[in-house]
Amino acid sequence: MPLPRMIPVAAAAVCATAAAAVALASSPATAGTLSGTLYRDPSTAVARWVSANPNDSRTALISSRIAGQPATRWLSNFNVGTVQSEVSGYVGAAVAAGQVPALTLYGIPNRDCGGASAGGAPDLNQYQAWINNIAGGLARRTTLILLEPDSIALQTCLSANEITARNQALATATRTLKAAGAKVYLDGGHSAWNPAGEAANRLANAGVADADGFYSNVSNFQSTANETAFGRSVLSALSGRGINGKRQVIDTSRNGGAAGDWCGDDNTDRRIGRYPTLDTGDANIDAYLWVKPPGEADGCRYAAGSFQPDLAASLATGAPLPPTTPPTTPPTTPPTTPPVTTPSAGACGATYVTSSAWQGGFQGQITVKAGGSAISGWSVSWTLASGQSISQVWGGNLTVSGSTATVRNAAWNGSLAPGASAEFGFIASGLAGSPSLTCTA
Repeated sequence: MPLPRMIPVAAAAVCATAAAAVALASSPATAGTLSGTLYRDPSTAVARWVSANPNDSRTALISSRIAGQPATRWLSNFNVGTVQSEVSGYVGAAVAAGQVPALTLYGIPNRDCGGASAGGAPDLNQYQAWINNIAGGLARRTTLILLEPDSIALQTCLSANEITARNQALATATRTLKAAGAKVYLDGGHSAWNPAGEAANRLANAGVADADGFYSNVSNFQSTANETAFGRSVLSALSGRGINGKRQVIDTSRNGGAAGDWCGDDNTDRRIGRYPTLDTGDANIDAYLWVKPPGEADGCRYAAGSFQPDLAASLATGAPLPPTTPPTTPPTTPPTTPPVTTPSAGACGATYVTSSAWQGGFQGQITVKAGGSAISGWSVSWTLASGQSISQVWGGNLTVSGSTATVRNAAWNGSLAPGASAEFGFIASGLAGSPSLTCTA
């Protein structure tokens, strides 16, 4: 993933104050051109870490502030042969959940100008083949696509002819993805990088007229207030070129504090910003997204893109609870629901406990345990009581048929050795109870 670009110290100091003012703001229920709930992928690196480390002192904080939130899925491996099926599976899961998926495409040749996130397609012809296969996987299902971070704002390593060729490739990719049903946004840099007029010129040259708009602040730390002002200036400059009706997307994954070392692997002065939403309260802004997944490194102290729990915990420290997350303080009347164990009559068994409860809802935790033989997959089913509905699941994939809830293993926790266990959790409305669980493998 791209590294944050270096900014002047004075600009960073201004951003810190503004970010602190907006990070806690709630979003009114209005939006740009989009509506709905963003897709929360249960198989993210942070979700896998939370599932595998239930007893780590950082887990509760990372789980409540980061793991339960949607972040964009990065397509950063140049895999022409498999990318269509990957996209189809991801988008299909989002559609099945009734949510809106978001993808960040990061495969342009000469990516990151050979920096820590170097790589991408060998040439532009093969890049277009990759794009075509991604479009095939979308199958006209609405998907937000952030096309090629740094591809427009960062051009210092390209000749004039190479810039022209890249612009043509981005314009072709935009039209291809739009034809497949995507909402496409191009690279606008950020408010402390190229001036708004220059950003608008570059966007126009890269075909933003055919896109839905542009994104800003990817992998960076500029405040939402600064990015909003920058975006309005870019939109005004585009309008001056006869390009109207475009919208902005802002990466708020770590812009709740923006002072200090430019490299995000430091992170002691970084905080998550606004939680991801399509309800932006601004007609010019389609979404606040977590484009850079919080806790994934920039390539300075750790390998670029690797999940690091100390970075995630630092980003989450002091952050407010998400709007849809129940309070973690003990309820007035502690839940008295004891663990409910279903004996392992076959290949697996399941144990339930109410881990917290509050007025109108509760959090449940279920442990799946293999029996005397290894298993390669599992599912747990139970009947929802009257008034109960599940709004969020981690560590597994939920389906509901009538009053029957079924959670199947995630990609990383389905294979269990004899006697080994896996866990998943969920948030539900209604009164907590003592469900009778059925585990199958």
